[in-house]
Amino acid sequence: MKTIHHPADSRGHANHGWLNTHHTFSFASYYDPERTHFGVLRVLNDDEVAAGRGFGSHPHDNMEIISIPLEGDLEHEDSMGNTTVIKEGDIQVMSAGTGVVHSEKNKHTNRDVKFLQIWVFPDRRNVEPRYDQIHMDETKERNAWHRVLTPKDAGVEGAVWIHQDAYFSIGRLAAGTTVDYTLNKPGHGVYLFVLEGSAEVDGQQLGRRDGLGVTATEAFAVKAGVEGVRILAMEVPMN
Repeated sequence: MKTIHHPADSRGHANHGWLNTHHTFSFASYYDPERTHFGVLRVLNDDEVAAGRGFGSHPHDNMEIISIPLEGDLEHEDSMGNTTVIKEGDIQVMSAGTGVVHSEKNKHTNRDVKFLQIWVFPDRRNVEPRYDQIHMDETKERNAWHRVLTPKDAGVEGAVWIHQDAYFSIGRLAAGTTVDYTLNKPGHGVYLFVLEGSAEVDGQQLGRRDGLGVTATEAFAVKAGVEGVRILAMEVPMN
């Protein structure tokens, strides 16, 4: 088993006033040649958008884009005709494929919105753009892994899918609880991202917003710290 630890305070950071953002992997003006991606996981941005502000219309292509609000509500509009609100507890996916234009804005004028934006390289190019959004059942996270994203043909109820052999799961573990994670495929790795609390994996202590890449293993254990942990596991092909 191999691991790579990315402490929260080692991430790239930019504060534009309306946007306070942290980049786990190289993005925009932040570049680290040792941190350009983890397998097909290309971007993991931890964004905080000020009240009433947001990202204006901008294009994407040939990327699978996943948004997970952590606090507040995010308004979304795109060139496919979708006008939606993504709320805390939701997960949204957008396959940019041949090209899509979208915007994201904090719905509220009196509080910030915090969300993760994640990009994954697709397993094929120039697919027809698509959009999907679900509300996750947080009761399934309790001391277990709740699968929230899969490949298209996995057939997991209550999960969104993308054009990639990727599996995202979220666990909310009580203090001292240990859960095992078994990888779905050989050649995959798992990038763990601590949303809240603390945990231990293979002797490595992880705090809030720390990341840990795990490779060269079929399974591993996550043990929650004294305050418990909510953690996102992103399993992706490494090649």
